[in-house]
Amino acid sequence: MVARHRHGERAVTMLRSPRHLSGLALLVLLAAFALAGPWVAGRAPFEQNLYGILQAPSLQEPLGTDHLGRSMLARLASASRLSLGLAVLSVLTAAIPGTLLGLLAAWRGGWTARTIGAIADAVLALPGLLLVLLLSAFAPGAFWPLYVGLSLVLWVEYFRVTRASAAVQLASEHVEAARLLGFGPMHVLRHHVLPEVLPLLGTLMSFGASAAVLALAAMGFVGLGAQPPSAELGLMMTELLPYAAEAPWIIASPIVVLTLATLTMVLLGGGANRRHAA
Repeated sequence: MVARHRHGERAVTMLRSPRHLSGLALLVLLAAFALAGPWVAGRAPFEQNLYGILQAPSLQEPLGTDHLGRSMLARLASASRLSLGLAVLSVLTAAIPGTLLGLLAAWRGGWTARTIGAIADAVLALPGLLLVLLLSAFAPGAFWPLYVGLSLVLWVEYFRVTRASAAVQLASEHVEAARLLGFGPMHVLRHHVLPEVLPLLGTLMSFGASAAVLALAAMGFVGLGAQPPSAELGLMMTELLPYAAEAPWIIASPIVVLTLATLTMVLLGGGANRRHAA
């Protein structure tokens, strides 16, 4: 009961944290923009109008048009959906197996922990961005190499953090007492291990999503991510960079969206980390 009360207080503190509230507010705004943007624009993100290129923001085009007369509002909304969706999917795909393998290694120990740890060390031997680049080179323009590469890079963090935290909890006195009283593994995991591990995983997921958004933009910027006419933040920067002097607002738009997306994840992750430390 004391443990549940402590975790309940931690959840209340989470909701009152200015960092967390700011991150949630930004996340809601970004999600609303990504979902409602195409409806507000009234145009498809790939629809061209060569008679209206590089238009300044107006009532008809709130964010202006690009070098092909495409609506910047529609393209930024589509790019936001792609970046945030792929980042969240990659993080979830990495977090679930990474957490389960970490719990398994901490619970079983021995050769099981050593084998999984060796695989994780082998993955860490390769720089994360290099692994994503290698996979992307096999299928330029496809999204599955980015998704698979990010998931392969991110799962190691969840495994290592979960294994370390769970090992400490499993060696604690209250877990030993629970085992002596006859409680099974599921009870121990649910009531003693997961309440301590989940806040750490929340922090990792926030920062992992931020890293994934930046990695996707980097791949698009160097031409190994999304390909035209797709709308992706990094690709849009590359396409619009030659027109920065003539129409600076169009290159500023994807930069602002990328900054806000990264800031959102950092605020959520940083707030969770401060609360857990407290």
